[in-house]
Amino acid sequence: MTTPMNWARSFGHFLASLAHSAWRSILQWTPRRWITIIIAGVGLGVLFCCLDIPDIAQLREAASRYGAWFPLVFTLGYVIFTQFPIPRTIWTVSAGILFGPWKGLILSLGTLTISAALSLLIVRKLLGGWIRPHLTHPAVFKINAHLERRGWLAIASLRMVAGVPFSLLNYVAALTPVKLSQFTLATLLGSIPTTAVGVFFGDALTGRTSPGIVLAFLAFAAIGVGGLYMDSRLPTRP
Repeated sequence: MTTPMNWARSFGHFLASLAHSAWRSILQWTPRRWITIIIAGVGLGVLFCCLDIPDIAQLREAASRYGAWFPLVFTLGYVIFTQFPIPRTIWTVSAGILFGPWKGLILSLGTLTISAALSLLIVRKLLGGWIRPHLTHPAVFKINAHLERRGWLAIASLRMVAGVPFSLLNYVAALTPVKLSQFTLATLLGSIPTTAVGVFFGDALTGRTSPGIVLAFLAFAAIGVGGLYMDSRLPTRP
């Protein structure tokens, strides 16, 4: 029987083996790859430091400037900014203010689903091949196998819990064997509650919608936690 202490010890060994493997891979990099990595790292660092998340006033100005093209501009901004570990709340609330409740909800859900799928593909392309052989380690094998069999339920449930960072969940899911189709559908369905809360809250700021948002926020978080509990109790087929 595996005790928490034994698992913690095994997981520590797993992290140590990852670190050792990463260090060996780094030592094998060619000078050209070193230069590419350094330039990319510096570029991303500068971009992140200079990144100016637009506020509502700037988005309103962009809406009047681009007119009928603004939904496309908004979608591109949403997808690009949410590739970074930055809260997507500003975009969700802005969608409610700028597009109204229903158009804002449809636009936000479609855009965040595209963004999540893109993040998954990027991280898998960069790190998937390297980390995949390590997922047979006893410390993570059962978790990995579970995500492969029924990862969609865990992803959908975590999307309902507003406190779980959107980008971080994308990165972590990319390092698991959950299928892209399941991840995408689970993200779309699981994100409906919290996205609706954000969009309707934005619409409420314009004075058009009634309250009840805090209660809805708590209710959807409870549903997400309940989904995780159900996922832990349901048997999985081998």
